[in-house]
Amino acid sequence: MDNVLLEIKDLSKVYESKGVNVKALSNINLTVKKGETIGIVGESGCGKTTLGRCVVRGIDATSGEVLFHTDEGVIDFLKIKGAQMRRYRKDIQMIFQDPYASLDPRMTVFDIISEPLRYNTKMSNREIEQAVDRITDQVGLNKAYLRRYPHAFSGGQRQRIGIARSLILQPKLIVCDEAVSALDVSIQAQIINLLEDLQREYDLTYLFISHALSVVRHISNRVLVMYLGRMVELGETEDLFRNPLHPYTKALLSAVPQPDPDVTIDRIVLEGEVPNPANPPSGCPFHPRCAYATDQCRKEMPPLKEYDGRLVACWNIK
Repeated sequence: MDNVLLEIKDLSKVYESKGVNVKALSNINLTVKKGETIGIVGESGCGKTTLGRCVVRGIDATSGEVLFHTDEGVIDFLKIKGAQMRRYRKDIQMIFQDPYASLDPRMTVFDIISEPLRYNTKMSNREIEQAVDRITDQVGLNKAYLRRYPHAFSGGQRQRIGIARSLILQPKLIVCDEAVSALDVSIQAQIINLLEDLQREYDLTYLFISHALSVVRHISNRVLVMYLGRMVELGETEDLFRNPLHPYTKALLSAVPQPDPDVTIDRIVLEGEVPNPANPPSGCPFHPRCAYATDQCRKEMPPLKEYDGRLVACWNIK
C-alpha cells in the first residue's frame, strides 16, 4: 500500500427533492496510486462530475469513505474538520470545467491565484508574490498580465489561470473536471501537454473526467467507465481501448471518430435513452439498452468481477 494515495470505498450520493430520491452515485470503489492518471468516462448524467466533487468535498457524499494516505497515516477526508481539514485541504484540489464561470470576474489574476495561499498559509506578502511568479511561469502565463481581470483573457489562458490556482498549494491530487472540453483542439493539446509536464515535475495524481475519449486514451494510465452512477468497467487504458469487455464500453468506444478514412468501425448504436436515475431499472442498469441482456440481467445487479486483470460488472462475460 506504499504507492496508494487514495481509496474510495462504497461512495454513494443520493439527491432528495420533493420526496424523490435520485441516486447519482452507487457504491463506487476505487484505489488511486501515487503519480497515476485515472480517466473517468461515460455519458452525461452518469455521475462523473458528482464523483469528482464528492472526492474534493465540493458536495457532501451520502455515504462511503475517501481514505487519503498521508505521511502521518490514513485519514477519511470526508470526516475531518477544523484544523485537520485546513491542514489537508490543500492536498486535494480541483480544476473546473468552465474557465469562464470558475474565475471571479471582480478579482485580478494575481488575487485569484494567491487567494489559496492567503487562506491556508502564513506566508508574507513577498513570499506570496514569489510563489505566484513561479507558478505563472510554469503554466505559461505572462507575469505582466497578473493585474488584469479574467474578462481580458481567452479560454485557454483562463484555464491556465485555473490550473495555476489549483497548483499554488502544491497538492498531491487534482480532480480535472472536463478541464479541456470548453477549449478548441489546438488549445486542448497545449493544456494536456501542460498537465503532463506538471505531473512529472510535481509527481501529481489526476482524476481526469472527460467526454473526449481520445484525450483520455492519451493521458490516462487506467480508465473507469461509468453508467447511471455505477462502475461498469475499470482497466489499463490500452487494454480497455483495444478490447473493451462490457457491452456499454464497446458501444462507447465505437463512437470515437477515426482520423484514418481507410479504417472502418462497426458502430454500435444503442436503442432507447439512459434510464431515469430516480426510477432505475431492476437488475443491471444497462439491460434495457443491451443487445445481450438475459433474464438474469433483468433481475440481478451484476457485481464487479475481475476478468483478465480488469474489473467488469456484467453477467455475460465468461
